[in-house]
Amino acid sequence: MSDDGASPAGSDDLGAALAAAIQGARAGRGLTVASLAEASGVSRAMISKVERGEAQPTAALLAKLSSALGLTLSELIARAEGGTARLARRRDQPLWTDPETSYARRAVSPPASTGVELVEVELPPGAEVSYPAESFRFVDQQIWVLAGRLRFREGAETHELNAGDCLQLGTPQDCTFANPSAHGCRYLVVLGKPALGRRAL
Repeated sequence: MSDDGASPAGSDDLGAALAAAIQGARAGRGLTVASLAEASGVSRAMISKVERGEAQPTAALLAKLSSALGLTLSELIARAEGGTARLARRRDQPLWTDPETSYARRAVSPPASTGVELVEVELPPGAEVSYPAESFRFVDQQIWVLAGRLRFREGAETHELNAGDCLQLGTPQDCTFANPSAHGCRYLVVLGKPALGRRAL
């Protein structure tokens, strides 16, 4: 993995479509690679590699880019998949895997959803995924643990969550999702989409 948060391009089915979605979203907002780099904190070289499909971005890097593009991570993945259906069969739900941690993120909500996003995440044993505070621009976001244990660090506060526990996030802070156990952790993230231009992770 590079210092910028990406791995060499692999066999991820979403890879090429995601690269095109990032480039399209940037162009749609009239941003140059340089201006997106400044807004996201990701280097111009890395953005160019990602857009050309030469590097596969990690979850943290994608969160920075999507936030700078005014999109949630789920919306960015949905753009890569396309479609406006109101029904999302499990076999058709976009699944993206972080090349660094093998964290797997499934966009459960149908593409036509405009008010709420449901995201199912599987976090392998010992894995950690961190996001900067600017990625958490939301009105309401909750984490519901479906199986296993989740250690969620929210700024200086640490939440130890077990199956069935549900946490509502507070004001945006640097956050880390960690699985401290020897078994997989599966949780659902519920995002209330903002109405005034603010975005969720």
